[in-house]
Amino acid sequence: MATIFNILLFVLILGVIVFIHEFGHFIFAKIFGVYVYEFALGMGPKLFSKKGKETEYTLRAIPIGGFCQLAGEDLDDDDKKKVPAERRLQAKPWYQRLLIMFFGAGNNFISAILILFFIALIWGGMTMNPIISSVEENYPAYKAGLKSGDKVVSINKHHISTSDDISLYLAIANPLQKSEIVVERNEKKLTYYVKPAKIAEGDKEAYRFGISMRQQKKRGFLNAITYTFQKTGSLFKQMAVTVSSLFKGKIKLNQLSGPVGIYSVVGEQSKGGISSLLYLVAFLSINVGFINLLPLPAFDGGHILFIIIEKIKGSPVSPDLESKIHTIGLILLMILMVFITISDIIKLF
Repeated sequence: MATIFNILLFVLILGVIVFIHEFGHFIFAKIFGVYVYEFALGMGPKLFSKKGKETEYTLRAIPIGGFCQLAGEDLDDDDKKKVPAERRLQAKPWYQRLLIMFFGAGNNFISAILILFFIALIWGGMTMNPIISSVEENYPAYKAGLKSGDKVVSINKHHISTSDDISLYLAIANPLQKSEIVVERNEKKLTYYVKPAKIAEGDKEAYRFGISMRQQKKRGFLNAITYTFQKTGSLFKQMAVTVSSLFKGKIKLNQLSGPVGIYSVVGEQSKGGISSLLYLVAFLSINVGFINLLPLPAFDGGHILFIIIEKIKGSPVSPDLESKIHTIGLILLMILMVFITISDIIKLF
């Protein structure tokens, strides 16, 4: 029964995030008069379809992903359906096309901010001061000299603003080398060099420095605003550092998670109640928005890049060339998703 509940929860969460994203494209396309063929949740065969004044609204069989099909993305389809030239995407000014492409991710960001604010307002928001609350004996941080109450200033030359930053930069640090940790204690800055200890966690190996961060839950409107901006900035920073580390080879592809990995997280988060699930929606929404804005083919960021190139060179990129590039990007993306999914399945066993 628990498995069925988790599956339904997983489908619901992904569906909400995809709806938020695609609705951003949809609403701005409508605002600027672009003809929308279909607004779909899910992929594959149609399960449900309802025709509006001009847009077909569909629910598809595979509950992963979705799309908002706009006139101008497939020129042959536009001609067959006799869509007026002025209703096609490429006929609109560059800034309108850019906003249509951006506000899929933009909607994800706005929804995440609202969800984080709601969580902090109703349940309280955690403080994010980068202060060490405890240091475990017999672990490297304790042996190096770090103490409870130390305020972490930097890790491996990276400035630390929040407790999330500490977790982030320790997570991507090379576990085979000592990390430079600069702390402030009694108004003095002290530098320590710490190499994490390898430990066994079940049948897996992990690395631990042996420190915990001080966090307290605070309530109130102003605290909710503070938490929302701090946590939003922290999540953006995590994504930026993670993507940068991936391209630099500091993070391996098999460390990434896809739908199967997200399903596993949904099961764990559901134990924490509604606030934990809402946080997961906000977290994933920012992740989806950030990834979609990367200037890569098949992503919204790839489309935005072509719009910017067009603006700079003063003439549009060949639609056929752009279409081929996005198709190749989509194929590579599908291959990557298969690899990540297989990796996620292997991690379950």
